[in-house]
Amino acid sequence: MIKSLLKPFFLLLTIIFCANPIMAQTETAGVQTETLRVGIAGSKPFVFDESKTGISLDVWDKIAKKKSWSYEYVSFKNVNDALSKGNVDLVVGPISITAKRLETMRFSQPFYNSSISIISRIDNHSIWQTIKPFFSIKLLMAVGIFLLILATVGSFLWLAEHKKSPEQFPHDPLKGIGAGMWLAIVTMSTTGYGDKAPITLMGRIITGLWIVISIIFATSMVAGIASTLTLSTIGSTTVSSVEQLSGRKAATISGSPSEEFLRKTKAKVIGVNNLDEAIEKLESKDVDAVIFDRPQLLYFLKENEKENLYISKAEYYKQGYGFAFPVNSQLILDVNRTLLELAENQEIEKIIHTYIQKDE
Repeated sequence: MIKSLLKPFFLLLTIIFCANPIMAQTETAGVQTETLRVGIAGSKPFVFDESKTGISLDVWDKIAKKKSWSYEYVSFKNVNDALSKGNVDLVVGPISITAKRLETMRFSQPFYNSSISIISRIDNHSIWQTIKPFFSIKLLMAVGIFLLILATVGSFLWLAEHKKSPEQFPHDPLKGIGAGMWLAIVTMSTTGYGDKAPITLMGRIITGLWIVISIIFATSMVAGIASTLTLSTIGSTTVSSVEQLSGRKAATISGSPSEEFLRKTKAKVIGVNNLDEAIEKLESKDVDAVIFDRPQLLYFLKENEKENLYISKAEYYKQGYGFAFPVNSQLILDVNRTLLELAENQEIEKIIHTYIQKDE
C-alpha cells in the first residue's frame, strides 16, 4: 500500500529534476530578451548618426533582425568608456581590431578589411617648382662628375698636344685645358666643327679612346641626367608614399590608429578632430597630406568630387573593422555566427557597395 502511494511521488520528483537542466539550458542558451543598448561610434560611410544608417549600422540591423533582437541606439565618443562602465551591451561602428584594445574589450570577427592611405593636393606647378629640379643635389652632382671627366680628358689632350700644336692648345694651362675640353665636347656630340684636331700620335690615341668611351657612356650619362630631372619633378605636388612625408606636415585624426602609424614615420604630425577639418587644412596648404582610413577617404572624394585631391595607391597598416563588446559578453558567438552567414550570402558586400564603390 505504501509502495503504491510512493511511486507517483518518486515519479513526480524525477520529472522535476530532469526538467530543471532543460529549463536552465533554455534560459542560458539564447541571448537575453530585453532591449539591447547598442552604442554607435564612427564616421561616414560607416555611421550616419542623424539617419542611423551606414555600413556598420546596416550590417548590425541585419544581424538583429535575423536574431529577433530588439535594440536602441546610444551615441558615444569614447568606445572604451562606454563598454567599461557597462553603459552599453556592444558598440557598433568602424572599430579597428587591435591587440591593445583587446586588453579592455572583445571583438566580433571583422566585417570589413580596411587600411590607411594618403590624400594630397594636385597643385599647378609654380615657376620655382619648374626650375627647382635644376638645383637638385643629384643633378648638380651628375653635372659636376661630367665636368670632372671633361677636365681630365682635356688635360690629357693638352699635355699631348701643346708642344706640337701651340696654336690649337696654348701653353697657358687654363686656356690649353679649356681647348682640350672643347675638343672633348665637340667629339662626344659628333658635331665636328673641325676648328681643333689632334696631330700627335698620343693625342689621336686619347681622342680615339674618348670617342669609344663617349659612344658607350654618353647616352647613359644623358639618360641619367634626364631621369634625375624627371624624378625630381614627379611627386612634387602629390604624395604617393609615406616616405615622401619625411619632414613634411601631415594631418590625421587625434587618437586614431592612423595617428599611431604616422608617429612612427619622420612626418610632422598635426592632430585634428575630424576628417573635414583635416581636408580643410590640406586645401588651405597648412599641411601637405592627410592620413586616415582608406574607405573614409574614398567616400569623402566620391561625395565631394574634389578634383584637386589625389589618393595614393599605397596602403598601410591593414586592419579589420569589427563590433566591440564588454569582456564577458555572451553576445559574441551569436553575432559572429550571423556575420559569417551574411558574408557567405554576399549580403555584407552588397551593403558596402551601396556606400563605397569598389576600390580598383
